[in-house]
Amino acid sequence: MMDTRLIVSIVDDDESVRESLPDLLTEMGFTPRAFSSAEEFLKSDIVLRTGCLILDLAMPGMSGPELQRELKRRQIQTPIVFITGNQDGAARTATIDRGAAECLLKPFAGTAILNALNAALRIK
Repeated sequence: MMDTRLIVSIVDDDESVRESLPDLLTEMGFTPRAFSSAEEFLKSDIVLRTGCLILDLAMPGMSGPELQRELKRRQIQTPIVFITGNQDGAARTATIDRGAAECLLKPFAGTAILNALNAALRIK
């Protein structure tokens, strides 16, 4: 059984993702928190309590990979699942090479995000 206290933070500039993905994650037993930018996420009190991060690859301001680097600089080891509308396979592969658990292409199925979260959290 999944721990319902596990916070999954979603950082995406796309409002439709911030509105729909939390509902799906709640149904899966997670406690979602949504942020419209990397900067908003970094200013929150959730950063150190986030069990996993779902992070858009390309956003205005600080990009997903830049946030990933900033978290590493701060020695915050939160698992990351990237999501992107970018068809560029090389960019998606690069995120995994930098330590992300997965990089899903939007739109993705609910089972795909659940599998990615399970892999990121090492839930079997």
